[in-house]
Amino acid sequence: MPKRSSINKSLKFSQAMLDLALVGIRRENRRERVRLKLESARLRSIEKAKRNTAKQRAFEDKEAKQRYIESRIKETKELNQELSETVSDIRSILQRALNIDSGITFENLRINEEYPKIELPAELKTEPVATSREEYFSKIAKPSTLDKLIPGWEKRYQKTLQEAERLFKEYEDKFNTYVAGRNAKIAKLTEEYENDKRAYDLKVQQRNQEVDEFESAYKSGDPSAIVTYCSMILERSEYPDGFPQEFRMAYVPEPKELVVEYELPTKAVVPSVAEYRYVKTKDNIDEKARKSSEVKELYLDAVSSVCLRTLYELIRADKENHLHVIVFNGFVQTVDPATGKDIRPHLISIRTTTEKFNEINLSKVEKRACLRNLGAQVSPQPDELLAVKPVIEFDMVDKRFVEENDVISALDTRSNLMDLNPFEFENLVNNLFSKMGFEAKLTRSSRDGGIDVVAFDSRPILGGKVVIQAKRYKNVVGVSAVRDLYGSMINEGAGKGILVTTSHYGADAYDFAKDKPIELIDGGGLLYLLEQNGYKAKIIFPED
Repeated sequence: MPKRSSINKSLKFSQAMLDLALVGIRRENRRERVRLKLESARLRSIEKAKRNTAKQRAFEDKEAKQRYIESRIKETKELNQELSETVSDIRSILQRALNIDSGITFENLRINEEYPKIELPAELKTEPVATSREEYFSKIAKPSTLDKLIPGWEKRYQKTLQEAERLFKEYEDKFNTYVAGRNAKIAKLTEEYENDKRAYDLKVQQRNQEVDEFESAYKSGDPSAIVTYCSMILERSEYPDGFPQEFRMAYVPEPKELVVEYELPTKAVVPSVAEYRYVKTKDNIDEKARKSSEVKELYLDAVSSVCLRTLYELIRADKENHLHVIVFNGFVQTVDPATGKDIRPHLISIRTTTEKFNEINLSKVEKRACLRNLGAQVSPQPDELLAVKPVIEFDMVDKRFVEENDVISALDTRSNLMDLNPFEFENLVNNLFSKMGFEAKLTRSSRDGGIDVVAFDSRPILGGKVVIQAKRYKNVVGVSAVRDLYGSMINEGAGKGILVTTSHYGADAYDFAKDKPIELIDGGGLLYLLEQNGYKAKIIFPED
């Protein structure tokens, strides 16, 4: 059997490949929706231009005027139909998922199609057949008895044979040239086909091997495989336009708990118009505003539906009993209308066991009553962005985190950072980033995955997960340390990596970090940051 490290490496590669495939599929679906919207707008613009023309003619032609009015009434009906479908889509978010098997068949992830057989162009399919010498000369008429009575017949006949010989040679040369050219084209096409087939077969082999490793890792309970599998489940869900479907997950093996941080749509997904009416006297389509109470009710229904649907899809797809507890935190990424600042309030949070959830008949429940029964925290005014406290903070799920010691407060102007042991130095870096406004957590030395500190920048857009490595070195930090940090950053799904050292970096380290989301902080930079946060220290390297 392959070593577990080998499986993990293959799995990470597989996860990245599958994630890329999923991202590509989702982007393509979004592009298609945007294209359809633009096409609809274009058609409406054309229809509007036609109506304007028709409107002008309507004053001169009674029949044309009637047709114009009918077209406006039809347009109004179509707008109302769109409104009705939008509201129906929101109300049926949960119901649509109940009759769909959201599980993933690993066999469907494999490539089973054989590479198609070579198909030659029509002009190369027919095998050329040469005319034989005997056949060619058989068409030359031999002199008759009457011809032989005319003097010089034999000389004339020999001349005819010589000309035929020349023409046959010319034909034979052309035929051979054609055959050689045809064979060369076939050989080239065959070579290209064989190269393409080999590349395809290699791709199939690699893809199927990745799927085999993914399936094996998932069934054995590998956390990253479980997260990948669950991510694929949610990626397959189809929601109405305006639903972001952005999320992140963490899995804790010991209680078999999955934590999902899920971005919800804003209340803009609920149409602000309740009805369109055509006013014939003004030749205008008026809008009747939807009541604020109805907007609130519809939006709350959408938030509740997304939560219950996510729980349902994940639990139903759990074929290997990996999920015993699921936490769902639903938030919106929006702007506070009162301050104009970016905010990220949670509107719903729930923690439930799969056993309790499986007792529910979702086809008959009243959504909000169901959520109350499950102990969910639901915003009473989601349309006003009234936030609730998450049951579990997503960023605090990682079991690698340990309690840190307050090293930074003990610093004074005499403190030499080189007197700290490696663990104390990691604590110092963790304390520093906490002082700088990050939610910083120190990791366990034995399970840190090459990471000393995981920090979370809570700022919208610019913020996110940051991985940090601390190097209490006296020698130059080479490029290998930066490469390791970059690899850890990719594995963690972090947006930025920071390397902090007491010494300095070589040119190769800076070259590698160039154009990457990596920041290198040397000894001087570290002392500067400490001083900026009210602490003075020094770095004195020991003499060899």
